[in-house]
Amino acid sequence: MTITAHPAKTHSQTEPVMKKVIVLGATSGIALEVERQLAALGCELLLIARSPERLAALQTDLLARGAKQVLTYAADLAAVGCHGRLFDFVRRSFADYDTVLLSYGVMHDQQESEASVDVLLEEINVNYVSAAAILTLFASDLERRRCGCIAAITSVAGDRGRRSNYAYGSAKGALSLFLQGLRSRLHPAGVKVITVKPGPVQTPMTDHLANASRFAEPELVGRHIARVLQRRSPEVLYTPRVWRYIMTTVTHIPETIFKRLSF
Repeated sequence: MTITAHPAKTHSQTEPVMKKVIVLGATSGIALEVERQLAALGCELLLIARSPERLAALQTDLLARGAKQVLTYAADLAAVGCHGRLFDFVRRSFADYDTVLLSYGVMHDQQESEASVDVLLEEINVNYVSAAAILTLFASDLERRRCGCIAAITSVAGDRGRRSNYAYGSAKGALSLFLQGLRSRLHPAGVKVITVKPGPVQTPMTDHLANASRFAEPELVGRHIARVLQRRSPEVLYTPRVWRYIMTTVTHIPETIFKRLSF
């Protein structure tokens, strides 16, 4: 009798790595498209955002699209003081999550940030300080469990300071640098950290900008992000992909020339 040995199954051959996903900033334009992709994959979701009404509507929609379970939690993530209560809810109701996506932010007009310190500080607090604070809680939990994935949406604007949006860009750049260090810290524990750097996307946050109609469609960006979450790779995603080449060029322009450019 001949006995045939079969190789051990890998994660890709059996169950998907991503099953239970927490979305911080679940009602943002990009997050909506990612969540639709995750619902179609049958994921369980915990959606966190400010508006209970929008969360309720989103919950109904995603269940209809195939999500196995959708929980919601209303909170202003920019308020660091609420993070502890939020995380207590996660431990009680969604403790075995495997993926966290941070997708909230704010973009003011650069001239407003130059004219008002309060506006500048809000941009830095929302886009960097509060994001780093909430991700630190999840990082410590996943590090202890030695599994999982953290992904956060930053921006190509954080790759180099430009006169037209350096307040926003500096906050997103700080978040990208934070994620780079977090990736190094969590690597020994087997926890993945993914930095998502979209170019300009057609969302309510960018509607006020010139040429907004020419920006990338959120459906395309959402598909890219969902695919990366599923594969846990690459560690840094530029989306649409052309922005990797654009920003490589932009970051290599000498400062003596760059400061004279008007964009």
